[in-house]
Amino acid sequence: MTGRHAGARAGLEELRVRWVEALDAELPAAVALRHRIHAAPEVSGHETATTAAVVAAIGAGPGTASASTGRVLRIGPGGPAVAVRAELDALPLVEATGAAYAATNGAMHACGHDVHLAAVTALARAALATEAAGHPLPAGLLVVLQPREEVGPTGAADVLAEGVLAAHDVRCVVGGHVQPQVAAGHVSCDPGPVNAAVDEIEVVVTGRGGHGAYPHLTVDPVPALCRIVLAMQDAVRSAVDPLQPAVVSMTQLSGSGAPNVVPDEARAAGTVRTMRPVDAVALHARIEALVTGIAQAHGGTGRYLVRRGEPALDNDPATAACAADWLAASGLPTAPFASCGSDDFATYGTRLPILMMFVGTDGGPGSPMLHDAAFLPPDGTVREVALALMAGWLAAVEVHLGPGAAGTGGADHRAGTGKVGADA
Repeated sequence: MTGRHAGARAGLEELRVRWVEALDAELPAAVALRHRIHAAPEVSGHETATTAAVVAAIGAGPGTASASTGRVLRIGPGGPAVAVRAELDALPLVEATGAAYAATNGAMHACGHDVHLAAVTALARAALATEAAGHPLPAGLLVVLQPREEVGPTGAADVLAEGVLAAHDVRCVVGGHVQPQVAAGHVSCDPGPVNAAVDEIEVVVTGRGGHGAYPHLTVDPVPALCRIVLAMQDAVRSAVDPLQPAVVSMTQLSGSGAPNVVPDEARAAGTVRTMRPVDAVALHARIEALVTGIAQAHGGTGRYLVRRGEPALDNDPATAACAADWLAASGLPTAPFASCGSDDFATYGTRLPILMMFVGTDGGPGSPMLHDAAFLPPDGTVREVALALMAGWLAAVEVHLGPGAAGTGGADHRAGTGKVGADA
């Protein structure tokens, strides 16, 4: 490390220490906010009250409306910025945690978004306090309160399309997510693909219906569909390198509405998940060949329909490596983790470097997983997610803005307009 880079790192370390002190002072209020948000969840596209509560709690002004029910808030100097994203929406799920602050309206924060929102609130308020104490940020901190992570069309796509990240000259987007498959007290910030690309698929087999008593007078699409679904489980083995993750899960089957009717048509739907675009191409081609071939062998016709979803979530390697150092500085050890889950955070990676970190909540065997009606991370996770977001922000500043920004305490950019450049 050169003297200039060492000086920049020292300046960021001094900022980190002060920022953590301010963060710890904000935690009681952030945890209380977490409880309020958790008790009054709003499903995708209806997050108005949640947004208002977080904006008011941060206290950085009204910000800019984004993606209909979302909002973007900026803290720190003009010029280049690093964005930190938190999701607003809950799931349509009846809660079964038994918590004193459990939701009772048929929706639930079963994916930890309440924790993420509380963490980003603590982080932002601590940044404001640090600046007020005479220690300015070296770059902008753009808080992205994003709606509709759980459904499509997703909020991330709208945030990108609006150009708000370009308007603030964002150089990198950072996110954090609670993860019960990672040990408590640990954070995963692996480089490269850490979540899969996801495509929704549908298989339609058309035959000739009739009475269930006379199948020989029909072209029954149901046996053909069943054979196709079973054959699809072998498609991964025949189309994808066994060292590469890929999943085909068929989760819905439908035919006629009566037990004595052979339907004209039978359908199956599910999901295909891959880490590499080349694997998605090969897997879809293999499945389509199976669908048409097996349907024809049964005397019918088959169609294979694909709706493209989020791309793979591909962490920027340099940012990930640097974030691991900053996590260690805050006492958070790292642990490897990747999965075939998906997150619309990956959409930001189509324009910008991104970093998603997974914050462990594992409570041992039998602990509830994400989207489980009993999933309830402990309040201490708010601090760990906030520290992870801080580490990611510091790493992004160091990697993507360089030693000039990292060592100036904001002087280079404070006069900037915040509208210099594009999403990249």
